[in-house]
Amino acid sequence: MLELFSYSLSWVDILMLIGVAMLVGMAKTGVHGTGMIAVPLMAIAFGGKESTGLLLTILIFADVFGVKHYHRHANWQHLVRLLPFALVGVLLGTVVGEFINDTWFRWVMAVIIFASLGIMVWQERQVDKAVPTSRWFVATIGVLGGFTTMVGNLAGPVMALYLLAMRFPKNQFIGTAAWFFLCINLFKVPFHIWVWETVSWNSFGLTALLIPAIALGAVIGVWLIKKIDEVLFRRFILGMTAVAAVAMLF
Repeated sequence: MLELFSYSLSWVDILMLIGVAMLVGMAKTGVHGTGMIAVPLMAIAFGGKESTGLLLTILIFADVFGVKHYHRHANWQHLVRLLPFALVGVLLGTVVGEFINDTWFRWVMAVIIFASLGIMVWQERQVDKAVPTSRWFVATIGVLGGFTTMVGNLAGPVMALYLLAMRFPKNQFIGTAAWFFLCINLFKVPFHIWVWETVSWNSFGLTALLIPAIALGAVIGVWLIKKIDEVLFRRFILGMTAVAAVAMLF
């Protein structure tokens, strides 16, 4: 066992953390879906609620990479419409998470994962079909996005559904998502510190050590997206995420 920032970590834990950091880095540079598998892996290793705080800081470091590369492409008109509803969702998720134990927390996360997988599969089949863009749709997506990102850092598919509806080109899609998640993840930090107590200097220090792995994942993501069939790779990630989510339940 290795003692790092008050955490007793086995070599398996360390390798898992490095793998998670790389997966998150890849997700932020266009390899969609890789961040999904990080959620159940972290929950299995650290518990449902505590894992959200550790993963949050990893995501924030990765968000910085995404914003740095795509900040000019963000559509702030849509961000301003979406963010207020997302903040409401974060508050709702904070309350729910405060009143359930870790077993129920993992079950809620698993349900969100399977629902997210369903959304992602649905998206694969909706390339040429219209998606609603009314105000109720914006409000629903915003609240769901805020709730799912607070409870399990799982708002990626929900946000992708909104961006799909807006028909954004690739760079605008990535840039808008990068700014959205950086803003919303920073907003979540005080609740993780003072309400859930899942973020501390120790957790921050541990995840800061993973910045090189996040950067490596980002570089690998850029390379992979040019070399592989993204559809097949996404299906592989979806399958592995489903397996990990089932494992998390037990």
